[in-house]
Amino acid sequence: MGFDIALSGIQAINQQLDTISHNIANAGTYGFKSSRANFSSLYAGSTPTGTEIGSLTQSIGQNGGTVSTGRGLDASINGRGFFVSKDNQGQSVYSRVGIFAKDVNGFLVNGAGQRVQGYPQKPPSTQLGTLGELPIPTGQIPAVATTKASFSLNVSRDWKTPVNAATFDPTDWKSFNMSKSTVLHDSLGGERILTQYFIKDDTVPDAITIKYMLDGVADPGAPDTTLTFAPATGQLASVTPPPASALANSVALKLTPAGGAAIGDAVDALVVFDYSGSTNFNGEATTAVNAADGYASGSYVGVELNEKGALIAKYTNGEKQSVGVLAIASFPDEGALTNISDTSWTANAQSGTPLYDTPGVGMAGALNVARLEQSNVDITSELVGLMTSQRNYQANSKVIQTQSAMMQSLMQAL
Repeated sequence: MGFDIALSGIQAINQQLDTISHNIANAGTYGFKSSRANFSSLYAGSTPTGTEIGSLTQSIGQNGGTVSTGRGLDASINGRGFFVSKDNQGQSVYSRVGIFAKDVNGFLVNGAGQRVQGYPQKPPSTQLGTLGELPIPTGQIPAVATTKASFSLNVSRDWKTPVNAATFDPTDWKSFNMSKSTVLHDSLGGERILTQYFIKDDTVPDAITIKYMLDGVADPGAPDTTLTFAPATGQLASVTPPPASALANSVALKLTPAGGAAIGDAVDALVVFDYSGSTNFNGEATTAVNAADGYASGSYVGVELNEKGALIAKYTNGEKQSVGVLAIASFPDEGALTNISDTSWTANAQSGTPLYDTPGVGMAGALNVARLEQSNVDITSELVGLMTSQRNYQANSKVIQTQSAMMQSLMQAL
């Protein structure tokens, strides 16, 4: 009996050594989760008959460290959850390895070539689609005309009425106090330069008049605008003429380039200029915001992820558009997932039904972009376990040797 018990111990230790060796071999594998061999006793009724490896436990819930890769399509999950992909049979596969790329068919895939699952998005809409594959539009995006512009500045209270203000001439710097230009885009993507000329009238101390020139030509669709400031606070109080939209402190300009495409919305060709945040303080005149929407057409140049899991397509015109968001799956019992490779799992009845969210929402962990999760193998602990297994192996071998010697002595006595 002792021989059989010791032999079962050696067999179990061999299995434990296989587990430890596998952990050590994968210490450099991204997203690998170490396993532990759990011994259990064998009994025949109430009589002990040895030992065996009763189960293997994976440390799925223990995150590994992260390493910077500098690659925009690499990501790690900071917390719970798994990236989701579909294999060739349509089965959902879960992994902690966030190595992604665009395949020849224009879909986001993982390192195994499986299509990554997420929520597609069709720009300019911010609405997310249903969970599925993530196509990446690789063609050209059309031009978009400017419809809104923001311009925030401090018009100096120290300004005086220009000498030639009565006979405004954009080529005469003595007829205005300051000029500022904003780049707009027409419906064909052409760049149009709108120049604003700011003129102070000493007889109206808390107001500034703005005249507009489009591509160097006065535009009748852009009448003079007056910014009026509160004398006690220097904050913008009103804009005249009143805004043609619900946006306060703004003016709607109907800009019509000579011989060019329309600028503004499709119906009225209006550009809403928002002057919110402008002030009238003493000191230097400064510009805080000078920005407009709209852009020229552009061609696809690449794609990357952001911290919220959004898939950002980049174009030659400098535009970036979100074309989808990665899905993160979490489970009631992730430790019960079925292991199908060193870094991939599938769901089962014990693990529970997966809950899908976007990164950082609910139980889903946030993303670290351009970083990958390393193996969670603790080399020191594995080497200690290796030495312990060696001692246990030697002890069981000694039992077998002793049993053999006793049997030999018994045979000689007979």
